[in-house]
Amino acid sequence: AVPLRVCHQEIVKFDLEIKAAVQDIRDCPGPLSALTELNAAVKEKFRHLRGRIQDLEEMAKEQDKESEKQALLREVENHKKQMLSNQAAWRKANLACKIAIDNSEKDQLLQGRDILRQRKTTKESLAESASNITESLMSISRMMSQQVQQSEETVQTLANSSRTILEANEEFKSMSGTIQLGRKLITKYNRRELTDKLLIFLALALFLATVLYILKKRLFPFL
Repeated sequence: AVPLRVCHQEIVKFDLEIKAAVQDIRDCPGPLSALTELNAAVKEKFRHLRGRIQDLEEMAKEQDKESEKQALLREVENHKKQMLSNQAAWRKANLACKIAIDNSEKDQLLQGRDILRQRKTTKESLAESASNITESLMSISRMMSQQVQQSEETVQTLANSSRTILEANEEFKSMSGTIQLGRKLITKYNRRELTDKLLIFLALALFLATVLYILKKRLFPFL
């Protein structure tokens, strides 16, 4: 036999599990197979709860003290009432869930019909769109042909410009060589000018020394 304390605990546990399962049924979005699985689980929990309440009732009848017996029997009645309340909530949850699933299936059917009508309309619009697209593609083809011709002309212009740039680059290279040569010549002339100045200075110094020597000999022969 199940101990009295364990029996109380299991009754409370199954009661809470049933309440949670009923809430799951109320919130079940479908399909019906999911609802069937939830109901099977709830039935099993009710079976266990009913068995524990019966165990508690048997224990109450076996009590020696009348006061304890009556207290347990009142508790049994309370659990039975709570179980009946849970069963009523279970039925309401099932009804609400089935209505919601039916409405969802109806909405899906209506949506399916709307989709079929949309597909029919879409086919007609696609045919019209295909004609418009063909015309647009022909127009695009003409535009692309014009663009290709313009691109060829642009490439030719770029090629001519490239040749002109290459010729100008060669001229710049030639001018650069001429400028470097001129720079070397100027440097050489500057060096030569400095040498010439030095030679002139030395010649002038020698001339003055000669003049002084002659003057000394004529004016001061005794020196």
